[in-house]
Amino acid sequence: MKTAKEEVKKILEQISDNVSFEDIQYHIYVRQKIERGLREIKENQVINQKEIEKRMSRWLEV
Repeated sequence: MKTAKEEVKKILEQISDNVSFEDIQYHIYVRQKIERGLREIKENQVINQKEIEKRMSRWLEV
């Protein structure tokens, strides 16, 4: 498993040289969220569709 620093270096190598700080932050943010989601799946910390619909029903009903 790569370190966070190695992952950021990889991101920087893959994007163009003329990106803004905001673009770099966005790429890191997206990567972080993907990693979090994959970790939660691996640790079975996910909620199935039926449960989501049940929890959201009070906001979605008109």
